[in-house]
Amino acid sequence: MEHVIEAEGLRKRFGDTQALDGVDLTVRRGTVLGVLGPNGAGKTTAVRILATLLKPDAGEARVCGYDVRKDAVRVRAKIGLTGQYASVDEELTGMENLVMIARLLDFGRADAKARARRLLDRFRLTEAGSRAAKTYSGGMRRRLDLAASLINQPEVIYLDEPTTGLDPRARNEVWDTVRDVVSEGATVLLTTQYLEEADALADRIAVFDHGRVIAAGTSGELKSRIGRQTLAVRAMEPYRTAQLTAIVAELTGAHPDVQEPTGLVTAPVSDPAVLSALVRRLDEASIVAAELALRMPSLDEVFLTLTGHLAEAPAAGLISEGSVA
Repeated sequence: MEHVIEAEGLRKRFGDTQALDGVDLTVRRGTVLGVLGPNGAGKTTAVRILATLLKPDAGEARVCGYDVRKDAVRVRAKIGLTGQYASVDEELTGMENLVMIARLLDFGRADAKARARRLLDRFRLTEAGSRAAKTYSGGMRRRLDLAASLINQPEVIYLDEPTTGLDPRARNEVWDTVRDVVSEGATVLLTTQYLEEADALADRIAVFDHGRVIAAGTSGELKSRIGRQTLAVRAMEPYRTAQLTAIVAELTGAHPDVQEPTGLVTAPVSDPAVLSALVRRLDEASIVAAELALRMPSLDEVFLTLTGHLAEAPAAGLISEGSVA
Protein backbone atom coordinates (compact mmCIF):
# COMPACT_ATOMS: atom_id res chain seq x y z
CA MET A 1 0.00 0.00 0.00
CA GLU A 2 1.67 3.22 -1.15
CA HIS A 3 -0.51 5.66 0.76
CA VAL A 4 -1.17 4.83 4.41
CA ILE A 5 -3.40 7.87 4.92
CA GLU A 6 -5.88 9.04 2.29
CA ALA A 7 -8.46 11.77 2.78
CA GLU A 8 -10.76 13.33 0.20
CA GLY A 9 -13.06 16.30 0.60
CA LEU A 10 -13.15 16.34 4.40
CA ARG A 11 -15.58 18.91 5.75
CA LYS A 12 -16.45 19.71 9.35
CA ARG A 13 -18.54 22.53 10.77
CA PHE A 14 -18.90 23.63 14.39
CA GLY A 15 -21.95 25.87 14.57
CA ASP A 16 -21.34 28.78 12.22
CA THR A 17 -17.63 27.94 11.84
CA GLN A 18 -16.38 25.89 8.91
CA ALA A 19 -13.38 24.15 10.50
CA LEU A 20 -12.60 22.01 7.43
CA ASP A 21 -13.69 23.04 3.97
CA GLY A 22 -12.84 20.20 1.59
CA VAL A 23 -9.46 18.87 2.74
CA ASP A 24 -7.52 16.32 0.66
CA LEU A 25 -4.47 14.59 2.16
CA THR A 26 -2.26 11.62 1.30
CA VAL A 27 0.69 10.26 3.27
CA ARG A 28 3.08 7.61 1.97
CA ARG A 29 4.24 4.76 4.17
CA GLY A 30 7.39 5.47 6.15
CA THR A 31 7.32 9.24 5.63
CA VAL A 32 6.46 12.36 7.61
CA LEU A 33 3.74 14.71 6.42
CA GLY A 34 4.00 18.10 8.08
CA VAL A 35 0.64 19.86 8.38
CA LEU A 36 1.53 23.50 8.77
CA GLY A 37 -0.75 26.36 9.70
CA PRO A 38 -1.79 28.85 12.38
CA ASN A 39 -3.99 28.02 15.33
CA GLY A 40 -7.54 27.63 14.03
CA ALA A 41 -6.56 26.63 10.50
CA GLY A 42 -8.09 23.14 10.80
CA LYS A 43 -5.03 21.01 11.59
CA THR A 44 -6.26 19.45 14.82
CA THR A 45 -9.74 18.92 13.41
CA ALA A 46 -8.23 16.90 10.56
CA VAL A 47 -6.14 14.82 12.99
CA ARG A 48 -9.15 14.07 15.18
CA ILE A 49 -11.13 12.87 12.19
CA LEU A 50 -8.25 10.67 11.04
CA ALA A 51 -7.95 9.32 14.59
CA THR A 52 -11.72 8.51 14.65
CA LEU A 53 -12.32 11.01 17.47
CA LEU A 54 -14.58 13.13 15.27
CA LYS A 55 -16.86 12.25 12.38
CA PRO A 56 -16.64 14.40 9.26
CA ASP A 57 -19.75 16.08 7.94
CA ALA A 58 -18.68 15.12 4.42
CA GLY A 59 -15.80 13.45 2.63
CA GLU A 60 -13.95 10.18 3.10
CA ALA A 61 -10.80 9.10 4.88
CA ARG A 62 -8.91 5.80 5.08
CA VAL A 63 -6.02 4.82 7.33
CA CYS A 64 -4.11 1.65 6.48
CA GLY A 65 -6.93 0.85 4.08
CA TYR A 66 -9.70 1.14 6.69
CA ASP A 67 -12.48 3.70 6.55
CA VAL A 68 -12.36 5.99 9.61
CA ARG A 69 -16.15 5.84 9.99
CA LYS A 70 -17.02 2.29 9.01
CA ASP A 71 -13.90 0.59 10.45
CA ALA A 72 -13.07 2.85 13.40
CA VAL A 73 -12.02 -0.03 15.67
CA ARG A 74 -9.53 -1.35 13.10
CA VAL A 75 -8.17 2.17 12.53
CA ARG A 76 -7.60 2.66 16.26
CA ALA A 77 -5.58 -0.55 16.38
CA LYS A 78 -3.22 0.88 13.75
CA ILE A 79 -2.59 4.35 15.16
CA GLY A 80 -0.93 6.19 18.01
CA LEU A 81 -1.79 9.76 19.00
CA THR A 82 0.13 12.39 20.92
CA GLY A 83 -1.76 15.63 21.49
CA GLN A 84 -0.63 19.18 22.11
CA TYR A 85 -0.20 18.66 25.85
CA ALA A 86 1.33 15.79 27.81
CA SER A 87 -1.39 13.33 28.79
CA VAL A 88 0.56 11.28 31.31
CA ASP A 89 -0.50 11.00 34.95
CA GLU A 90 1.95 13.19 36.85
CA GLU A 91 1.54 11.28 40.12
CA LEU A 92 2.56 7.97 38.55
CA THR A 93 6.12 7.03 37.65
CA GLY A 94 7.17 6.76 34.02
CA MET A 95 7.07 2.97 34.31
CA GLU A 96 3.62 3.00 35.93
CA ASN A 97 2.24 5.28 33.23
CA LEU A 98 3.35 2.99 30.43
CA VAL A 99 2.22 -0.18 32.19
CA MET A 100 -1.19 1.34 32.89
CA ILE A 101 -1.68 2.27 29.24
CA ALA A 102 -0.56 -1.16 28.08
CA ARG A 103 -3.02 -2.80 30.48
CA LEU A 104 -5.80 -0.53 29.20
CA LEU A 105 -4.93 -1.78 25.72
CA ASP A 106 -5.53 -5.31 27.02
CA PHE A 107 -1.93 -6.50 27.20
CA GLY A 108 -1.11 -9.03 29.91
CA ARG A 109 0.77 -7.86 33.00
CA ALA A 110 4.12 -9.39 32.02
CA ASP A 111 3.84 -8.16 28.43
CA ALA A 112 2.86 -4.67 29.64
CA LYS A 113 5.94 -4.43 31.86
CA ALA A 114 8.21 -5.72 29.10
CA ARG A 115 6.86 -3.18 26.62
CA ALA A 116 7.22 -0.39 29.18
CA ARG A 117 10.86 -1.29 29.88
CA ARG A 118 11.69 -1.38 26.16
CA LEU A 119 10.10 2.00 25.55
CA LEU A 120 11.76 3.63 28.55
CA ASP A 121 15.09 2.43 27.21
CA ARG A 122 14.30 3.51 23.66
CA PHE A 123 13.35 7.02 24.78
CA ARG A 124 16.31 7.37 27.16
CA LEU A 125 14.08 7.37 30.23
CA THR A 126 15.25 4.20 32.00
CA GLU A 127 16.95 6.05 34.86
CA ALA A 128 13.90 8.28 35.33
CA GLY A 129 11.43 5.41 35.01
CA SER A 130 10.99 5.01 38.76
CA ARG A 131 10.38 8.72 39.35
CA ALA A 132 7.00 10.46 39.34
CA ALA A 133 6.28 12.11 36.00
CA LYS A 134 5.77 15.45 37.76
CA THR A 135 9.54 15.55 38.38
CA TYR A 136 10.31 15.29 34.65
CA SER A 137 11.42 18.20 32.49
CA GLY A 138 9.14 19.32 29.67
CA GLY A 139 11.16 17.40 27.10
CA MET A 140 11.13 14.24 29.22
CA ARG A 141 7.34 14.44 29.61
CA ARG A 142 6.89 14.77 25.87
CA ARG A 143 9.18 11.77 25.29
CA LEU A 144 7.14 9.78 27.80
CA ASP A 145 3.98 10.87 26.01
CA LEU A 146 5.45 9.70 22.70
CA ALA A 147 6.45 6.40 24.30
CA ALA A 148 2.86 5.95 25.50
CA SER A 149 1.56 6.41 21.95
CA LEU A 150 3.82 3.57 20.79
CA ILE A 151 2.70 0.94 23.31
CA ASN A 152 0.65 -0.87 20.68
CA GLN A 153 3.40 -0.57 18.02
CA PRO A 154 1.23 1.53 15.67
CA GLU A 155 1.86 1.80 11.95
CA VAL A 156 0.71 5.42 11.93
CA ILE A 157 1.48 8.09 14.53
CA TYR A 158 -0.30 11.43 14.80
CA LEU A 159 1.75 14.11 16.50
CA ASP A 160 -0.43 17.14 17.11
CA GLU A 161 1.89 20.07 17.85
CA PRO A 162 4.14 17.85 20.01
CA THR A 163 6.68 20.56 20.90
CA THR A 164 4.23 23.27 22.00
CA GLY A 165 5.70 25.16 24.94
CA LEU A 166 9.07 23.40 24.91
CA ASP A 167 12.41 25.19 25.04
CA PRO A 168 14.82 24.73 22.08
CA ARG A 169 16.79 21.93 23.76
CA ALA A 170 13.68 19.92 24.65
CA ARG A 171 12.29 20.53 21.16
CA ASN A 172 15.45 19.10 19.61
CA GLU A 173 15.14 16.03 21.84
CA VAL A 174 11.61 15.43 20.56
CA TRP A 175 12.77 15.94 16.97
CA ASP A 176 15.47 13.30 17.44
CA THR A 177 12.85 10.93 18.83
CA VAL A 178 10.56 11.49 15.85
CA ARG A 179 13.44 10.78 13.46
CA ASP A 180 14.19 7.54 15.32
CA VAL A 181 10.55 6.43 15.10
CA VAL A 182 10.41 7.12 11.36
CA SER A 183 13.72 5.34 10.74
CA GLU A 184 12.11 2.21 12.17
CA GLY A 185 9.29 2.32 9.60
CA ALA A 186 6.51 4.35 11.19
CA THR A 187 4.43 6.82 9.20
CA VAL A 188 3.94 10.19 10.90
CA LEU A 189 1.44 12.99 10.44
CA LEU A 190 2.85 15.99 12.29
CA THR A 191 0.88 19.19 12.85
CA THR A 192 2.83 22.28 13.81
CA GLN A 193 2.84 26.05 13.87
CA TYR A 194 6.64 26.04 13.81
CA LEU A 195 7.94 26.49 10.28
CA GLU A 196 11.40 25.36 11.38
CA GLU A 197 9.90 22.12 12.71
CA ALA A 198 8.18 21.31 9.42
CA ASP A 199 11.37 22.11 7.52
CA ALA A 200 13.46 19.87 9.81
CA LEU A 201 11.21 16.80 9.99
CA ALA A 202 8.75 16.58 7.11
CA ASP A 203 9.26 14.78 3.80
CA ARG A 204 6.27 16.68 2.47
CA ILE A 205 4.31 19.64 3.81
CA ALA A 206 0.63 20.55 3.51
CA VAL A 207 -0.15 24.19 4.29
CA PHE A 208 -3.54 24.73 5.97
CA ASP A 209 -5.35 28.05 6.09
CA HIS A 210 -9.02 28.69 6.88
CA GLY A 211 -9.88 24.99 6.78
CA ARG A 212 -8.31 24.31 3.39
CA VAL A 213 -5.05 22.93 2.03
CA ILE A 214 -3.72 25.91 0.10
CA ALA A 215 -0.39 24.37 -0.93
CA ALA A 216 1.42 21.02 -0.70
CA GLY A 217 4.81 19.67 -1.65
CA THR A 218 8.34 19.24 -0.36
CA SER A 219 9.98 22.09 1.49
CA GLY A 220 12.04 22.87 -1.61
CA GLU A 221 8.99 22.82 -3.87
CA LEU A 222 7.10 25.22 -1.64
CA LYS A 223 10.06 27.55 -1.41
CA SER A 224 10.41 27.55 -5.18
CA ARG A 225 6.84 28.82 -5.53
CA ILE A 226 7.98 32.27 -4.47
CA GLY A 227 10.10 32.27 -7.62
CA ARG A 228 13.03 34.12 -6.12
CA GLN A 229 16.00 33.79 -3.84
CA THR A 230 17.25 36.05 -1.08
CA LEU A 231 20.59 37.83 -1.16
CA ALA A 232 22.14 38.31 2.29
CA VAL A 233 25.32 40.31 2.87
CA ARG A 234 26.98 42.01 5.83
CA ALA A 235 29.97 44.35 5.80
CA MET A 236 32.94 43.59 8.01
CA GLU A 237 33.05 47.27 8.97
CA PRO A 238 29.64 48.37 10.31
CA TYR A 239 30.07 51.96 9.12
CA ARG A 240 29.98 50.67 5.51
CA THR A 241 26.42 49.31 5.91
CA ALA A 242 24.74 52.32 4.33
CA GLN A 243 27.05 52.16 1.30
CA LEU A 244 26.50 48.41 1.05
CA THR A 245 22.73 48.90 1.19
CA ALA A 246 22.88 51.37 -1.70
CA ILE A 247 24.87 48.90 -3.82
CA VAL A 248 22.44 46.06 -3.12
CA ALA A 249 19.48 48.30 -3.97
CA GLU A 250 21.06 49.28 -7.28
CA LEU A 251 21.86 45.69 -8.28
CA THR A 252 18.54 44.12 -7.24
CA GLY A 253 16.14 46.94 -8.00
CA ALA A 254 14.55 46.25 -4.62
CA HIS A 255 14.39 48.07 -1.31
CA PRO A 256 16.78 46.07 0.92
CA ASP A 257 15.96 45.14 4.48
CA VAL A 258 18.65 46.06 7.02
CA GLN A 259 18.67 44.16 10.30
CA GLU A 260 19.68 46.14 13.35
CA PRO A 261 22.10 45.89 15.07
CA THR A 262 23.81 43.15 13.02
CA GLY A 263 23.91 45.18 9.81
CA LEU A 264 22.77 42.24 7.70
CA VAL A 265 21.37 43.50 4.39
CA THR A 266 18.88 41.27 2.57
CA ALA A 267 16.96 41.66 -0.67
CA PRO A 268 14.97 39.39 -3.03
CA VAL A 269 16.65 38.47 -6.31
CA SER A 270 15.42 36.63 -9.38
CA ASP A 271 18.76 36.36 -11.20
CA PRO A 272 21.56 34.39 -9.43
CA ALA A 273 24.11 36.37 -11.49
CA VAL A 274 23.52 39.23 -9.04
CA LEU A 275 25.82 37.46 -6.60
CA SER A 276 28.88 37.63 -8.84
CA ALA A 277 28.02 41.22 -9.78
CA LEU A 278 27.87 42.11 -6.10
CA VAL A 279 31.27 40.55 -5.47
CA ARG A 280 32.77 42.77 -8.21
CA ARG A 281 31.09 45.89 -6.80
CA LEU A 282 32.28 45.12 -3.28
CA ASP A 283 35.81 44.70 -4.59
CA GLU A 284 35.63 48.02 -6.45
CA ALA A 285 34.36 49.77 -3.32
CA SER A 286 36.92 48.01 -1.06
CA ILE A 287 34.13 46.64 1.12
CA VAL A 288 35.00 43.38 2.88
CA ALA A 289 32.01 41.08 3.32
CA ALA A 290 31.79 39.33 6.69
CA GLU A 291 28.80 37.39 5.37
CA LEU A 292 27.64 36.78 1.82
CA ALA A 293 25.05 34.26 0.65
CA LEU A 294 22.31 33.59 -1.86
CA ARG A 295 19.68 31.37 -0.30
CA MET A 296 16.28 29.93 -0.98
CA PRO A 297 13.42 31.69 0.82
CA SER A 298 12.58 30.44 4.28
CA LEU A 299 9.32 28.68 5.05
CA ASP A 300 8.35 31.80 7.00
CA GLU A 301 8.56 33.79 3.77
CA VAL A 302 6.69 31.08 1.87
CA PHE A 303 3.88 31.00 4.42
CA LEU A 304 3.56 34.78 4.40
CA THR A 305 3.43 34.78 0.59
CA LEU A 306 0.83 32.00 0.44
CA THR A 307 -1.47 33.22 3.20
CA GLY A 308 -0.80 36.92 3.63
CA HIS A 309 -0.14 36.46 7.36
CA LEU A 310 2.39 34.86 9.68
CA ALA A 311 2.01 31.26 10.87
CA GLU A 312 1.75 32.38 14.51
CA ALA A 313 -1.28 34.55 13.81
CA PRO A 314 -4.66 32.82 14.42
CA ALA A 315 -6.76 32.47 11.30
CA ALA A 316 -9.52 35.06 11.55
CA GLY A 317 -12.99 33.71 12.19
CA LEU A 318 -11.94 30.19 13.18
CA ILE A 319 -12.26 28.69 16.62
CA SER A 320 -9.26 27.69 18.69
CA GLU A 321 -8.17 24.15 17.90
CA GLY A 322 -6.94 23.68 21.40
CA SER A 323 -10.56 23.38 22.48
CA VAL A 324 -13.18 21.68 20.35
CA ALA A 325 -11.96 22.00 16.77
